[in-house]
Amino acid sequence: MCDQDHLEQVKEFEQRGWVTRRQFGALVGAGVALMLPKVVNAVAVTESDVTIKTPDGTCDAYFVHPATGTAPAVLVWPDIFGLRPAFRQMGKRLAETGCSVLVVNPFYRQQKAPTAAQGAATPINQLFPLAQALNETTHMTDAKAFIGWLDQQASVAKNRKVGTQGYCMGGPMAFRTAAAVPDRVGAVASFHGGGLVADGPTSPHLQAAKTKAQFLIAIAANDDMARPTEKDVLKQTFADAKLPAEIEVYTNAAHGWCPPDSGVYNEAQAEKAWTRLLALYQKALA
Repeated sequence: MCDQDHLEQVKEFEQRGWVTRRQFGALVGAGVALMLPKVVNAVAVTESDVTIKTPDGTCDAYFVHPATGTAPAVLVWPDIFGLRPAFRQMGKRLAETGCSVLVVNPFYRQQKAPTAAQGAATPINQLFPLAQALNETTHMTDAKAFIGWLDQQASVAKNRKVGTQGYCMGGPMAFRTAAAVPDRVGAVASFHGGGLVADGPTSPHLQAAKTKAQFLIAIAANDDMARPTEKDVLKQTFADAKLPAEIEVYTNAAHGWCPPDSGVYNEAQAEKAWTRLLALYQKALA
């Protein structure tokens, strides 16, 4: 059954132009997980590739939402490897729980997705120029454009708060999304986020602390070893701001453990993070 699922999956990815059979085979050969656990009582969803106008151009993105009714919106910021099949899977899985999910290509100014030729197996130094072209200003203007686009969609519940989640470099983007649209964003999640705490008043954690959102911050064990005081700074900052924040170091989880195509994907810890994410959204987006 698992082999049949993989066969159907590669056919779908090829048809949509998301990945070639050779790329898919390379992932399998590398032992990368390709299938996320199924959602219990999953709702039927509608998915599409979309384009969104921003002050700097046109962003390509993936939008997936329940096939009927309205649902709270969630904006997903990928890691440095960008919008790719793994994040489409993650977005679709979240939509199957009852959310209208937008997964964006953060590098649209330079290149349409896919922006990493070998997915998560792409040498990361090849991607640094893409990431370095983004900054606080682009984070904020993009966040406003993406949330504004979501609020124009018939599938999005306008009477419920928006959630946002980021991975790796997407962590600061999620924080700044809350700062950019504070009256709309009710929940923020960061998974192995990098650069959450920086020097100066424009640090993502200080900007996020001025909002009214609730937070989930999942930290990789090796990131905590490299920056052991960061979790304490985050805890103190959100406590001072009187904002609910679940901040935890995930034992035995290396940086990048959540996406299923990552070389350090840790299913047990990824599922723990998934469970905590759903708990956050159930509480904050009700």
